[in-house]
Amino acid sequence: MIKVYAVALTLGVVGLVMVILGSALAENLGRPAKDPGARLGDRARMGLGALAGFGMGGMAAEYSPLGLGWQVSLAIALVAGVVSVFWVRYSLRRT
Repeated sequence: MIKVYAVALTLGVVGLVMVILGSALAENLGRPAKDPGARLGDRARMGLGALAGFGMGGMAAEYSPLGLGWQVSLAIALVAGVVSVFWVRYSLRRT
């Protein structure tokens, strides 16, 4: 399961970094139509956040000194993924 968490974490972090850098580049070049954050939408950003949260939670649980089983690690990873979706939704709030 560690490989699954590692792949999810890598995809999530790389995707989030690409959205952040792409948005900054589009803003600096004055081309808001090229902004990947706007083109992908909120659901895709929540999906990237869920991937990163799932991977991070799973890796943390697998390498915990408590000696957790894979079932508990999977449950912790799923909870971390759901919490990260709520965190991304919170950060996307528009006032």
